[in-house]
Amino acid sequence: MAENSKISWTDDTFNPWIGCTKVSPACDGCYAEALMGMPGRFGPARVQWGAPGQGEGTRDRTAPSTWAKVRKWNREQRAALASDPATPARFVFCASLADVFDNAVPTEWRRDLFALIRECESLTFLLLTKRPSMIVKLFTATLPPAYGPDDEEGEWYLPDMWPRNAAIGFTAVTQAEMDRDSRHALAAFAALRPAFLFWSGEPLLESIMVAAGLLALGDRFWAITGGETDQGKHKARDTPVGAFQAVRDQCAAARVPYQHKQNKGGATRDLDGRYHDDRPVLKGPTPTPETAGGAETPSGPAEVG
Repeated sequence: MAENSKISWTDDTFNPWIGCTKVSPACDGCYAEALMGMPGRFGPARVQWGAPGQGEGTRDRTAPSTWAKVRKWNREQRAALASDPATPARFVFCASLADVFDNAVPTEWRRDLFALIRECESLTFLLLTKRPSMIVKLFTATLPPAYGPDDEEGEWYLPDMWPRNAAIGFTAVTQAEMDRDSRHALAAFAALRPAFLFWSGEPLLESIMVAAGLLALGDRFWAITGGETDQGKHKARDTPVGAFQAVRDQCAAARVPYQHKQNKGGATRDLDGRYHDDRPVLKGPTPTPETAGGAETPSGPAEVG
């Protein structure tokens, strides 16, 4: 499941595995579940989708040929950069049919994914999750034991271990999710110092005030919004255009790059007569939390999923 993407905010899409458990109102009209169940496409039996009260479902790792396509993209981008150092960053969305920080996924699969990300250093990976409280824990689990000079077990300095070409993103489609999960996303940003932090409000289900800590990151933060589309029997829920415009205005005031993917139904993408296709411009090492908006680690975060 690797392909050049039609999603406006990425260049390619890579699915290292398929399958997930529904943990958010955003999952009610799950794109991945509908896509995988299309007759004659992939077939409904490849994975069972998890849901509250129905168990975690199943996960299926994709073929080596799928992973090999990512290496091909990396070679292409490396050649492009050698020819023109000003070549724009090539974004790879991971994953549209799964969640990288799903705790039902074997640690070995996630370890292999991070090894691939480090190998493909010419690409920029967009790791989007609905489980931001799990990011640091599950990433740390992929690391080998850390030993000091006297062979005493210690702890890794996590910013040195996180791949510099990977950004952290989280989905929040209601104000309650924004209030809860922005804290976890900011904590992960402070602990790991990724390329940048991004938020997906897709499908945006209500007007949202973006967390002040996110806006304080300025151009180290990226906001994406979008309306819902019909998925099988699930009919798209309505989002007033004013909800998208409110996010646009908050981002403009904070000098945060803003991308609007689509209005309800996907028929149009414009707001007030134009498209909003901002992307973050990659810079050097991520600043420390003290210089990047003062992100604080919450005490006792609740784990989701």
